[in-house]
Amino acid sequence: MKSLRISILMTCLATVQASAADMGPQPPTPPGAETFTLGEFRITALRDSVNVVPNDGSVFGADVGPNAVAEVLKKAGQKTEAIELSVDALLARRGGEAIVIDTGLGPSIPGSLAGSLSLAGVSPDEVTTVLITHVHSDHIGGLITQDTQSAFKHAVIKISEPDWKWLQQQPEMAEITRVIAPQVKTFNPGEDVATGIKSVRIPGHTPGHVGYMISSKDQTLLDVGDTVHSSIVSLAKPDWAMGYDTDLAVGRTSRREVLTQLASRHQLIFAPHFPYPGVGWIVSRDNHFEWSPKK
Repeated sequence: MKSLRISILMTCLATVQASAADMGPQPPTPPGAETFTLGEFRITALRDSVNVVPNDGSVFGADVGPNAVAEVLKKAGQKTEAIELSVDALLARRGGEAIVIDTGLGPSIPGSLAGSLSLAGVSPDEVTTVLITHVHSDHIGGLITQDTQSAFKHAVIKISEPDWKWLQQQPEMAEITRVIAPQVKTFNPGEDVATGIKSVRIPGHTPGHVGYMISSKDQTLLDVGDTVHSSIVSLAKPDWAMGYDTDLAVGRTSRREVLTQLASRHQLIFAPHFPYPGVGWIVSRDNHFEWSPKK
């Protein structure tokens, strides 16, 4: 298991590209922008792309194998050879602030984030802050443009201190690290990162993986980052190992604890890999969970 984890960690920053290659070229995802009000914030779910992950035992159910995963998918009426995941981002606007949480895949796929921002009426130059849940490529790829320039040149880019340190140790990410470095401001997980937005430590996925709790006028929304990936497998079997996690055991424990809290508190969440727009609630069902999307 240790060798499997090391192998996955060495490739997870390029996971989406590899998965797309394994499953064949994926059609472009059309832009999308769905907006709702949360207190004084206008929140917009931004479409970026779709990632098709092979059911090969390396990612979902890394400790139980593809046959067990296939059974869960079959029971849900889904194809069993792969798991389709959205790759999306979030925009929070209040006053003159335009805050983007995560940036999708970027120009190498390419993703549709720029088009989705345009649908929301925001240009990249108007983005004031970019908040990163963690530094995997499907969350930070959109920080640079096709010609390797900063995509949000007027924004402060906030990344947790542990993840920024970890990112700088990844040689395959040296270019993006170099481009964004002048704009990066780090924080400790659990700290406030903007007025009305607090980082929430959710361990196991990367060294500094966080969610972001957005609060205004007694209304809250938690961007859960990569606490969960599949709205089917991650909820039906939260205790199965997720191959993308840096610490499989901590990831399992963290996932179960967070899902239990979300369900008991009826906490509205944004899950960037759940079916677009990824906004809704976690519902407890016996020893597992289900997804209830916001209508």
